[in-house]
Amino acid sequence: MRVAALPFPAAVALLSRYGLQLHRIDDGAAIPGSFWGEPEAGVIAHNVYVRGDTPVHSMLHEACHLIVLPPERRAQVHTDATDSVIEEDATCCLQIILADELPGVGRMQLMADMDAWGYTYRLGSTRAWFEQDAGDARDFLKERGLPHT
Repeated sequence: MRVAALPFPAAVALLSRYGLQLHRIDDGAAIPGSFWGEPEAGVIAHNVYVRGDTPVHSMLHEACHLIVLPPERRAQVHTDATDSVIEEDATCCLQIILADELPGVGRMQLMADMDAWGYTYRLGSTRAWFEQDAGDARDFLKERGLPHT
């Protein structure tokens, strides 16, 4: 699923609840702060950059990287948010949870898209990891007052 399929104001509202600004870049333009390159989302401080062809899972993933960081670290992010395993796991968990808040997306669609993109987990699928092996990620989110179920 691509950002163009979203009601963009809903995505803006979701990210703004966490102090983030979502910016839609013109189709074909370079995406600032994109770690994987276009069409993947980019991050710089509290800003998330997407185009219409950006995958929704990428938008949520990069946004969740910023959400799980303390404010002082968030302000320093440019392109690469973390090298911490637990922060990466918490990011993946939170992006699945927040997908339920985007009309027409939901966690099942997002997990299927994550698998299709190439996320890999030792249990074989995003869903298996999320349902059976994400306890440490949920604990991390809960300790920080973030959604964890």
